[in-house]
Amino acid sequence: MNALFLIGLALLAGATLPTQAGINAQLQLHWAKHPALASLVSFSVGTAALVAYCVAARVPFPSLAGSTTQWWHWIGGLLGAVFVTVVTFLAPRLGAATMVGLVIAGQMIASVSLDHFGLLGYAERPLSMMRFVGVVLLVCGVVLIRRF
Repeated sequence: MNALFLIGLALLAGATLPTQAGINAQLQLHWAKHPALASLVSFSVGTAALVAYCVAARVPFPSLAGSTTQWWHWIGGLLGAVFVTVVTFLAPRLGAATMVGLVIAGQMIASVSLDHFGLLGYAERPLSMMRFVGVVLLVCGVVLIRRF
């Protein structure tokens, strides 16, 4: 695939984070009155959309027989639920820029750790000084965004 298309797709995916958090925060404020309930509605709508897509696209559902799936392969949705609920709570309190900056900093710290140790199927890529400096600069950027 074209690298520019992939970059654009990643940027579009990134733009959904503050948009979704803001929408869910408004749902919480105007109806749900709790971040977990707003997140439940968000996940329910998302689940319905994915079911509709899978049915329309005739995506086959694989059998569990003979699968090498581990128990922890199933907790991605749980992590997603925690994430969506937390950002729904944080969005109106921190603002979009600070919230997203902190989320990205957390993602980067986790990412370099996963790469460094080669966890969860990622290729092992040791933490170099330049990667470390990149994470530190990202954290410094979040501090600047928060203060100004």
